[in-house]
Amino acid sequence: MAPLLAQVKTNVPSVVPGAKPVTVERIKVHGGALEGNLEADDVDRDVIVFLPPGYATQKTQRYPVVYALHGYSIGAEQWTQEIHVPQTIEGAIAQGAQDMIVLLPESKTVHNGSMYSSSVTTGDFERFIAHDVVSYIESHYRTIPKRTSRGLAGHSMGGYDATRIGMKHSDTFGSLYIISPCCLAARGAGPANPDSEKALEAVKTPVDSAALPFMLRAQLASAAAWSPNPTYAPARTVSDPAGDLRALAQLTTVLTTKPFQPRRTPLELRAPINVF
Repeated sequence: MAPLLAQVKTNVPSVVPGAKPVTVERIKVHGGALEGNLEADDVDRDVIVFLPPGYATQKTQRYPVVYALHGYSIGAEQWTQEIHVPQTIEGAIAQGAQDMIVLLPESKTVHNGSMYSSSVTTGDFERFIAHDVVSYIESHYRTIPKRTSRGLAGHSMGGYDATRIGMKHSDTFGSLYIISPCCLAARGAGPANPDSEKALEAVKTPVDSAALPFMLRAQLASAAAWSPNPTYAPARTVSDPAGDLRALAQLTTVLTTKPFQPRRTPLELRAPINVF
């Protein structure tokens, strides 16, 4: 199978002699901001948490936190393999990086990616990251609860949203680390592609969506995140329990067959922010 766009095999870094192991916890965080999403995506999201060496024994120590956002088409678990954590975290700390908590929230949706945006279709993933996840982590772990001790990082789709969420919520995040971000340049609608339109119109179930090529599935995800139209609901019957999912897939599909303009929200920096 050919590698997906924007996903490449990365070199495994050398093990740093004397590096101490971090503790890995896999938890669930309830996304109040995701409740009622029209895709029926899970509102209880997996989050992978990496605790620094000594966290369990140094009971009074508090730590800064890095919130790391994965890219489109992969989840948090796959991203851990691509960025080689926890090994890279252990090596960085052994080489002098400050002890910190690092966490990766899962943000895949029925169309394979939330764009970490606010949408009635996918849910308010922006608020999920900036509020729900931050609130949960700070109430369950020994963090330093101030913006200068919170960093937001991301790759590709996650890089786009680390930029956008970080700037919009600069009162929450004090530092940003952006890796190969997508979606930062405005683009007009491309030329019509009858084959693509036919493939999109044929989507009736999540299984159909999963079978689409990378770019067409990304088109569905983009439309669901940035141009939701809940007033359009294809007909379905009560006797057809799968009708809701098909209708939602069609709802998204109808958006992708016409040019759409992502909503632009003015960005207001509420506090100085560091970008690396």
